[in-house]
Amino acid sequence: MPVSAAVRARVRGFLPVEAEIRYIFPASWNESVFFVFVVTDAAVTVLTNRMFSRSRPKEIWHVFPRAVRIGPVDTHLIPTFELGGRQFEVHEEYVPVINAADAELSPGALPPDPLSEL
Repeated sequence: MPVSAAVRARVRGFLPVEAEIRYIFPASWNESVFFVFVVTDAAVTVLTNRMFSRSRPKEIWHVFPRAVRIGPVDTHLIPTFELGGRQFEVHEEYVPVINAADAELSPGALPPDPLSEL
């Protein structure tokens, strides 16, 4: 399920005004602490959520430079990835989102735009 418009609106309050959300996905740590990862053109911002909530950001946990890779995602059993010294769990539907965010960091990894003249 995509991240809702309500969550996106809440997340914007933690980002710089000029920041454009490119990717956003939820993840958890220890199955009890929930995070929202927000990838913009300048940074990867990780927000912690309120207690027992998956969709109400409370504060910024860490801001990484955009050059940081979020993956690779280990897809054995429960998909996991490591960032900032912690291992996070993510629902399998968000693995392509993480892969796409990381692919932007590799020149030539994305296919050419088929409609570039538009």
